[in-house]
Amino acid sequence: MNIKTLKYDVPAGIVVFLVALPLCLGIALASGAPLFSGIISGIIGGIVVGAISGSHTSVSGPAAGLAAVVLASISKLGAFEVLLAAILIAGVLQVALGVLRAGFIANYVPSNVIKGLLAAIGILLILKQLPHAVGYDANNADEYAFLQANGENTFSALGSALAVITPGAVVIALLSMLILLYWDRTPLKNVKLLPAPLFVVALSVLLNVLFARFAPGLHIEATHLVEIPPVDTGNLGAYLQLPALAHFANPDVWVVGFTIAIVASLETLLNVEAVDRIDPHKRETPANRELVAQGIGNLCAGLLGGLPVTSVIVRSSVNVQTGGRTKASAVLHGVLLLVAVLALSPVLNRIPLAALAAILIMTGYKLAKVSLFREMYARGWSQFVPFAVTVLAIVFTDLLTGVLIGLGSSMFYLLRSNFRNPFAMEQYRMHIGDMIKMELPNQVSFLNKATIRSTLWDIPHGSKVLIDAGNADFHRQRRAGDHPGLPLGGGGARCAAERGRPARQVHARRPDPVHADAGQGNPGQAAARGCAAAAARWQ
Repeated sequence: MNIKTLKYDVPAGIVVFLVALPLCLGIALASGAPLFSGIISGIIGGIVVGAISGSHTSVSGPAAGLAAVVLASISKLGAFEVLLAAILIAGVLQVALGVLRAGFIANYVPSNVIKGLLAAIGILLILKQLPHAVGYDANNADEYAFLQANGENTFSALGSALAVITPGAVVIALLSMLILLYWDRTPLKNVKLLPAPLFVVALSVLLNVLFARFAPGLHIEATHLVEIPPVDTGNLGAYLQLPALAHFANPDVWVVGFTIAIVASLETLLNVEAVDRIDPHKRETPANRELVAQGIGNLCAGLLGGLPVTSVIVRSSVNVQTGGRTKASAVLHGVLLLVAVLALSPVLNRIPLAALAAILIMTGYKLAKVSLFREMYARGWSQFVPFAVTVLAIVFTDLLTGVLIGLGSSMFYLLRSNFRNPFAMEQYRMHIGDMIKMELPNQVSFLNKATIRSTLWDIPHGSKVLIDAGNADFHRQRRAGDHPGLPLGGGGARCAAERGRPARQVHARRPDPVHADAGQGNPGQAAARGCAAAAARWQ
């Protein structure tokens, strides 16, 4: 722990804790699990995962993306205690994935999809928190999927919220957003231990007390405040549920455990990759260590009665936006969750949800700025379309489904690019006649096979072709044969090849092509077939 960064990490940890608290309770409710299981997962995600993880900015806890999986799994397995056994299995599998270095998967997620993920989360934060900002708290689960457990969707919830407006919540939300927006223009910005979100929360509590005394019409009732269930500190064991280990013999438990491990691992890898992109210090999270940390966290969750744990993009984004520098802020948020449950519930239950909604709305605004959309559009359709598809897919489905759709869109443009421009063609006049040179790029693979084959078949009758693979990287050395000139047919064109030296490249300097009489056989087809065969050897 770095003492110098505590002045940044402590305020950030407090704000993340305030944001995480209602999310932990809401996700437990949406999952059909005991409310206390969400708090347990938040504590584990902060203290255990936060301490082991190599990420400086990621914050872990129960994730809305797994709520549907957990709800269906409890129904399938018949009891929450049986689900805990599956979570234990998921934890072991995640540790194994980390040890086997499976975290490399995160390196292959395109940047336009990552930016689309962040922008979509920003839009969802705004859309999902607007109802809370006007005092409509029917969606207590804070679900970030388009379809909600209460039968509404993202947009119908907005309509319902506008029909039931709480004036006091609107006043607090608007005032909070104005303070957050203009905070950097006030002298208070120099007080490092008093970040804007923390000031907003304290002010909202004070305002609601004043409303109750001087403006009863604006007073916010308890149903629109943070709600921490009371805990008997003398009987903490009653709140912990143990896994039903006897059900390990049930195949369904293993299926659910495998499902949770895969979904949680993918969501974690995507989230830490996204959070690394917005880290102002540009630090990189060791993905394999993160999988191990998440696995140990899920082992603890399964043993103590918690929900599955993942890295959570909402909490992580708030951590970055409020100035968190190291993982001390994540650990502190877990400690505060534990303390809050044990001792601070009377104080925290005074915080209006509208104030927390304002913090999340402004976080969403920073993630989904119009300038980001302009930047992606300026990069061309191949970058903008996968970005836009990812944003729309996440908004109208859920995080994991949306990212997979975005990856599919990005893959389409990748294949299209490889298909269209895998090589350069030039024509030279030489002493042996006109020569067509096909120069392969550094990265050439089976993705280019169709275009290369088609181009070679279209080469004019009787042409001489030189395929230059001097710039191409090879995964293994292939022997072209016993002769430096590779005969490829009965007549027409011949393709020059050369056995390379014991290295990973075939050098660009080639011998003059060996060519046959144009009158033998069908020279055009022979040339094309021969060159295609040579191209196939070089892939």
